[in-house]
Amino acid sequence: MSYTSDGCRVKIPPELEAYAWMTVRTVRVPEVIQLIMDLGPGEAQVLALALEEPGSLVILDDGFARAVATACSIRLTDTAGVLLKAKQEGHINAVAPLLDTLKQQGFRLSDATRAAIVALAQE
Repeated sequence: MSYTSDGCRVKIPPELEAYAWMTVRTVRVPEVIQLIMDLGPGEAQVLALALEEPGSLVILDDGFARAVATACSIRLTDTAGVLLKAKQEGHINAVAPLLDTLKQQGFRLSDATRAAIVALAQE
């Protein structure tokens, strides 16, 4: 998190190239993005890339984007699922504090979903 000269908080995106395990790609057929209507550009790009790369696993939190992915038989998870997998594989010690931080930053997560993820994480 960083602050502008007028004191506003802004999120600085990470330098994705710094993560060796991550590959940054662009859509080969950008016209496909325009066919995926009613989604933000990020979700549309994720879905277009997944259609170009069968078997891909996408991370989507938007309900409509998840429905489109399911209709297109695209494998998917969400942010909470990624955190749960990270806990199961020993990359993080606890899921609950991270879910709380996300919620404090405006991430929408129902109490029931939070409780289910924490229970699955055995916390």
